[in-house]
Amino acid sequence: SFFCLFFFFFVFVFFSFFFFFFFSSPTTIFTIDRLTIMKASLALLALFVFVSAVSATTAAVEEIKYKNPLNTCGGNCPSNDCPGCPCGTARADQDVAAVCARYSGWNQACCQCIVKHESSGNANAANYNTNGSYDVGVWQINNIHWGACNGGKAPCDVESNLKCAIEVWNERKSFGPWSTCKGCGCC
Repeated sequence: SFFCLFFFFFVFVFFSFFFFFFFSSPTTIFTIDRLTIMKASLALLALFVFVSAVSATTAAVEEIKYKNPLNTCGGNCPSNDCPGCPCGTARADQDVAAVCARYSGWNQACCQCIVKHESSGNANAANYNTNGSYDVGVWQINNIHWGACNGGKAPCDVESNLKCAIEVWNERKSFGPWSTCKGCGCC
């Protein structure tokens, strides 16, 4: 982008001097009044400013992408706002039907819809909530439940996440605690 800015600045200066000296000289075949030369120079200056602004904006956007890549935690935090990666940076995709089938006490179609919408079946999925809490794993278990169901640790593996999900589900015998419950038609 620096080369682009330098190039357009050089073109601006070159053409400004070229127009001014060549076309305003009484010995040239074509004579252009100084007002036209000023208009041409201003047009070139406007082009230079525009290109500079676009280059600067593009550079700033690229820097932001580099510092805060979309989908932090290796794609496990799609909201791009997780201050940490409680389940790591590697995806751990699971077969949604298979993980739901590990517990027969809930409606399998509802479980599959919930899991698909909560984590897409990624056991390492994480979401950082506006209240400062985390939801993690296949069933996106909130950290307020980690103490009771997983000894205070993030339930990132499928077994511990399933254990926590069953405990949360058993509180109401429904998927009501999950934010995707209504969207899945399971509340």
